[in-house]
Amino acid sequence: MTLRSMLCCAVPLVLSAVSLEGQTAGAVETLAPVLAAEDARRWDLPALRAGLASPDSTVRATTAMSVGRLGHAQGVELLVPLLVDPDTTVRVAAVFALGLIGDTAAIGPLTDRLRNPPALDAPSAEETITALSRIGGRGAADFLTAILQRRAPLGFPNRDDLVARIALEAWRLGPLAPVAELLPLSADSSDAIRYGAVYSLARLHPASAGNRLIAAAQDDDAVVRALAIRALTRSYADSARLAPATLADIAARAADDPDAGVRVNALRTLATFRDPRYAERIAPRLGDPQPNVRVQAATTLGQLGGSAAADALARILVAREGFAVRSEALLGLARVDSARAAAPLASWASSTDWRERAVAAEAIIARTHDGGRFLGDRDPRVVASALQNWTAGAGRPTPAMIAAARSLLSSADAAVRSVAADVLARAPDPADIAALRAAVRASARDSFPEAAESALGALAAIAGSSEPARVQVERDVLAGLPRPTDYLVRRWAEANWPAAARRWGPGYPITTGRTLQDYRDLARRYVFGTYEATHPHVTIESADRGSIELELLGPDAPLTVANFLGLVDRHYFDGNRWHRVVPNFVIQDGDRRGDGWGGPGGAIRDEINRVRYDVPVLGMALSGPDTGAGQWFINLSAQPHLDGVYTVFGRVTGNIGPLYRITQGDVIRTIRR
Repeated sequence: MTLRSMLCCAVPLVLSAVSLEGQTAGAVETLAPVLAAEDARRWDLPALRAGLASPDSTVRATTAMSVGRLGHAQGVELLVPLLVDPDTTVRVAAVFALGLIGDTAAIGPLTDRLRNPPALDAPSAEETITALSRIGGRGAADFLTAILQRRAPLGFPNRDDLVARIALEAWRLGPLAPVAELLPLSADSSDAIRYGAVYSLARLHPASAGNRLIAAAQDDDAVVRALAIRALTRSYADSARLAPATLADIAARAADDPDAGVRVNALRTLATFRDPRYAERIAPRLGDPQPNVRVQAATTLGQLGGSAAADALARILVAREGFAVRSEALLGLARVDSARAAAPLASWASSTDWRERAVAAEAIIARTHDGGRFLGDRDPRVVASALQNWTAGAGRPTPAMIAAARSLLSSADAAVRSVAADVLARAPDPADIAALRAAVRASARDSFPEAAESALGALAAIAGSSEPARVQVERDVLAGLPRPTDYLVRRWAEANWPAAARRWGPGYPITTGRTLQDYRDLARRYVFGTYEATHPHVTIESADRGSIELELLGPDAPLTVANFLGLVDRHYFDGNRWHRVVPNFVIQDGDRRGDGWGGPGGAIRDEINRVRYDVPVLGMALSGPDTGAGQWFINLSAQPHLDGVYTVFGRVTGNIGPLYRITQGDVIRTIRR
């Protein structure tokens, strides 16, 4: 080939590359205002219309998700035309977004797309089932029931796929769920249908499902067994009029199941029967090869009670075990045999490790109902835990509790102030107005909003106690407080204190502090970048447990991924402990305090997406909508009830074994790119 012919061939390639670059630049310009509007929770109709009309399918799909996350009723009108979009990703995004909005006006268009041509593809059809279940109501429930009864005409050829999805999502319908149709599906030959039916029945707890759930507890599929056994609790035995001994025996046998997830669920269920006769059978689980089975066994023995439980828990306390097992053993022994627990409790109460002192405080307070001795601890994490345990479930606090809360309301620690204010909210007294006002002002320096919300909650309770108190609070406090800059506090006021909300205005839209160029950069990197850029990989190195490989999902949650990587680059997670581990459920990190209260400051908006909690994925931990910051979790088993509620921003991709060996208190050496 001559040089001239090579140049002739190269020109179209260069033009094509330039054209592609121009298309990407145009897509970025269209999408950036959409991302800005979503981040601010601002209904920007021109930007959204432009995004939905873009020739770029990625822009249309991403904008559809933004419309759903914004949750505006007008979004239904914008999204319905996309149900016939030629691109599958756009159709699926539009259907999911309609489910997020939750307006019953979408039921008709969604059912029409399932009934009528052109036939939907499988992802769009199955997502339509989820959207209808999420929207709920009589119309959605009747249509889904008709599919199960084979009465609904469908334009989608594979009815079994829809049946499996309906079975999995039916629990969302609550009292309208088609229980009668789910019962036979719990024994279906299809693994997917059977799993979905058992999951929904286990969450709905209908009395009629007793025998079906008992049968499912013997299923060949370990996941189905785990679901069924978790449902067969003492309260379910009572409501379904089943013999408690029958269900307890099933759980006791399942505690020896080959699958660790089944063992954990069986132990958790058996604990609800509080029958000491099972303790001897369960004690060997304290030697289980899986650490979190041992943790759950210690918890269960503490609930079962009896001398056999006490013997086993006392032995494990002096064994070479980690913090998680020993702490549950000590709590259990204190409950079962306070005399035998006295010596280890005294040792833990004087420990140099604040975590051990906090556990000792919890155990002693549960027994003596007196938390006063721990409120002078040198570590505020112990103080907050002690006050919370002492006052929990007390109804109206005692005079001693109120006096303690008043003394702690000026603490430098935000968690202590939050718990103290919560105590005072349960005993509203105008004498506390000045101190609570000072607590609100002090919260301006906090890295999380709970102390401000608790102090305001106590003031609102005082204002609601009498007309003179209301006048005093509004005159002496509300009139002098500046409008909170934290949108979470303003949104709290909208939900809990109308008088404050009228003064401060709505929580949304938010001033994000980002420029339009910032959103262009986010779009260019995490939506339109190369796969390596949009799906960056990180490694968690957990001390003594090995490494876990993660892939982050930029296109699904660009703001969340950018926030997480920013914290990784700051080494924010290095040296943290896994502060929350629930066996066979989740492991959680992101709190440098180590007690669940902490975070890096600020908050990011939820980016709810279609990625499901069916395999181990990364989700943002929340205390309410749009409260994510630094805490995140990984699910240890499928958790469909989390789907569409907590932002998924990554998935575990390699070396998954260490994930199941992590216990509460284990150290994260580092998280690195």
